[in-house]
Amino acid sequence: RLEHEGLLPGIVFVFSRVGADAAVTSCRRAGLRLTTPEQRQEIRARVLDRCAELADEDLDVLGYYEWLDGLERGIAAHHAGLLPTFKETVEDLFSRGLVRVVFATETLALGINMPARSVVLERLVKWNGQAHAALTPGEYTQLTGRAGRRGIDVEGHAVVLWHDGLDPRAVAGLASTRTYPLRSSFRPSYNMTVNLVAAMGRPRARELLESSFAQFQADRAVVGIARQLRRDEDILAGYLEAMTCHLGEFTEYAALRRALRAREADVSRTGSAQRRSTATASLDRLRRGDVILVPAGRRSGLAVILDADLPPAGRRHGGSGPRPRVLTADRQVRRLSILDFPEPVNALGHLTVPTAFNPRSAQARRDLAARLVELRPSLPAAVGRPARSGHPRRSGARDQDGADRELAAGRRSVRTHPCHVCPDRDEHARWAERYDHLRGESDQLAQRVERRTNTVARQFDRVAAVLDQLGYLEADRVTEQGRMLARLYSELDLVAAECLRTGVFDDLPPAHLAACASVLAFETRRLDDAESPRLPPEPSPTALEQVRRTWVRLTQVEHEHGLSFLREPDLGFAWGSYRWASGADLATVLSGTGLSAGDFVRSTRSLVDLLGQLAEAAGERSPVGRSAREAVRGLRRGVVAAGSVS
Repeated sequence: RLEHEGLLPGIVFVFSRVGADAAVTSCRRAGLRLTTPEQRQEIRARVLDRCAELADEDLDVLGYYEWLDGLERGIAAHHAGLLPTFKETVEDLFSRGLVRVVFATETLALGINMPARSVVLERLVKWNGQAHAALTPGEYTQLTGRAGRRGIDVEGHAVVLWHDGLDPRAVAGLASTRTYPLRSSFRPSYNMTVNLVAAMGRPRARELLESSFAQFQADRAVVGIARQLRRDEDILAGYLEAMTCHLGEFTEYAALRRALRAREADVSRTGSAQRRSTATASLDRLRRGDVILVPAGRRSGLAVILDADLPPAGRRHGGSGPRPRVLTADRQVRRLSILDFPEPVNALGHLTVPTAFNPRSAQARRDLAARLVELRPSLPAAVGRPARSGHPRRSGARDQDGADRELAAGRRSVRTHPCHVCPDRDEHARWAERYDHLRGESDQLAQRVERRTNTVARQFDRVAAVLDQLGYLEADRVTEQGRMLARLYSELDLVAAECLRTGVFDDLPPAHLAACASVLAFETRRLDDAESPRLPPEPSPTALEQVRRTWVRLTQVEHEHGLSFLREPDLGFAWGSYRWASGADLATVLSGTGLSAGDFVRSTRSLVDLLGQLAEAAGERSPVGRSAREAVRGLRRGVVAAGSVS
């Protein structure tokens, strides 16, 4: 359809490596051909020239012949899983107009000059590594910006394929948005901190970081909060004016009232807890046959204890304290709880409960209840009538409050304050409560401003503190270990430096050093439930365990300083790098690692770069330096050495 409309060459964004390769295969099987015989000859000649460095025995493993057939038809895939040589060839042929359609992932939209007459989006959602997320306006513009070749096309065309659930208004919204938020991902790293301190000292480095774009964004986010703080201060001034009292300082009076309320609440909570504790202890002392007076609730009145133990279910669910089972004077068997005893309970008498007493037997309940009623005249006079339903009067609370000297002093201070007799006291108090509430909210906003101000510099201070503790910095001086760290530009730079410093890499043969260094350079692209990665033979497993212990120790140091920079070392490429450095062929390594050719080459080149850094940091003449250089020579061969670094 695009060819018929004159809209080729085109790029079709699929957002999936597998989907891009499958699209090319589908077009080949359908017999689609978009090139002339002359173009096919030119394509083949250019491919042979660019791929001359590839070994013949590797071509089948790389899928070379299927790839070449697609190119000769004017169709190709482009994604990070392709061999760099293949990607560069596709880019060259597309720019020359020989490849007419490229099925690509979004990596093609970044940093590669491959303009087309039209761009097709398969859908408006993509996998972001965690979930399927809708394209942002910025991503949409980045992708469709490939449409239209400068100096060739008058206009470019962007096509969004229709599918169930597609809302045309969503497409219009993406296409019409022209403002895109820019977020800084900058943060001081260990290597950066050492180099900054070495170049300009700690105070000047901190000052420089405070001028970074990341700090500018953090400060800009504070602007709205600061504006709200200023508005709150104006409102608070109005509240202060409204609560002004001619008899005295009402803010002082309001503070006394707050303190008094807080103390009363504290005394109430303490008294309730003490009463509950005392009541619980009294229930624990009850035994079978004890006669008690249930003071409150629907079960109030005389009762005899049948079972004083807490049932297992009550112990498992909630732990609500003792729950004695009793027989009441009206012949009812009930399970009581602490809620039925707001005050401590004491045994008023005792009845002998037959060992064979069956609470389900009406006759047994009637006989025992009759004995309980007969016992009533011999009990204290207060037992003659049951307490009223509801909560009993807590006579001890008032005495406890009066005995609390601090509480009494607080009440006296409130009563003797001049504002206490003000006729407008209640009105002033309402304004004071509003003032206190808004003051609390403003204080929280001020804390948020404090946390966001100088965030980059504070993070720099934490990183420097870690380096101080480990001996890489001494105030403004970079130590010998620090100069070694300054030469390492890895995500796990500090782990690599510690492994060098503590001798983890000492005496490792080249292939084994490559395996151990790979855990610092490699990161698995997608986590799944695959089996544990294969490991090289000794001494690699021992050294790899030492690397992991080094990482654990450093993460603990980071945690002490509020940092979390160092990801866990990844074992996913240890066996593959060891085998490749040992001279294994490409088919063996790819089948053993499950990596695509492109991922393998990219991972190996990253490892080569790290080994070069280790050699420089350790010293070219050191054993680690010599072993690293030898490992680089073993890794840089075949497809890894072919072509330029992509």
